Amino acid sequence: MELRHLRYFLALAERLNFTQAAAQVHVTQSTLSHQISQLEEELGQRLFDRSDRRVTITAAGELFLAKAINALAEIDSGIALLNNLKKDLQGHLRIGTTPTLNMEFVPHCIALFTQHHQSMHVLVEEDTADELIAGLRDDRLDAVLAYGPLAHEDIVFEGLYTEEMVLVVGERHPFASRRRVRVAELHRRELALPPRKFTTRRQIDEAFKAAGAEPFVAIEMVSLAGILALVERTTMAAIVSRSAWRGREGLRAIPLEAPTLTRTPGLVWIDGRARSPAVAAFAAIVRGVAKSSAREHMEWARSTKQPSRRNH
Repeated sequence: MELRHLRYFLALAERLNFTQAAAQVHVTQSTLSHQISQLEEELGQRLFDRSDRRVTITAAGELFLAKAINALAEIDSGIALLNNLKKDLQGHLRIGTTPTLNMEFVPHCIALFTQHHQSMHVLVEEDTADELIAGLRDDRLDAVLAYGPLAHEDIVFEGLYTEEMVLVVGERHPFASRRRVRVAELHRRELALPPRKFTTRRQIDEAFKAAGAEPFVAIEMVSLAGILALVERTTMAAIVSRSAWRGREGLRAIPLEAPTLTRTPGLVWIDGRARSPAVAAFAAIVRGVAKSSAREHMEWARSTKQPSRRNH
């Protein structure tokens, strides 16, 4: 068994689609299928069921998934530690990120990074993806974490995992007891959303358009913490990444459907530009944290798709 087998397995477990998983790991669909078959043969277990053009993970695959995630996270962490032995990292690291990622994911990564590199000074800039990319091009930023895909010819987007966007409501909202909500049901209901300059807002607007509905945006606010605080105190709703909600008391997170909204956070690079040891070490930590986040999001997504006895 080789590392690539585990990375291909995780990609397919996340996407449950050979075409999408192959694109994620940058191989052909036939190569991915062959590598997965090799892994199954070595393990003596079927990890996926393939029938009627659908891919589902088997019980054996579920059991192996948690171990594979942990194994790769440990390997990536070990690679970062080995890189640390080559050079005592000092100086500045300038990181750009979007508001959602800066609520928990990026602080987690920085905390781990500074534990290993206490002499490093870290600067974090929060902005829209377009502004952050401009900072990367102008050499004002060393690394950027944002949501993709990104339509820039000179940009390489390294996707980390996929997460759902959810409807967040307070306990007094009419939808507070619902298990799922269709986007069309939000027609003309009061929403608190980020401004249109953010990719998230544009994606939300496209979802409403696809559902034939029109959002009533009562409040536009950059701060996600502010949006969640507002939702908690009113009967407004918000649409945010599940990681932004993160089990906050007084708020309910409800999966959306028709359409389902998903986003992929990732590292953003200038194509062909060399990376410093500090950037490489930080990126390794980001990938390790992303593995744990991927498992958490997959487990939550599966739990919310369990059949409910309550009618909509």
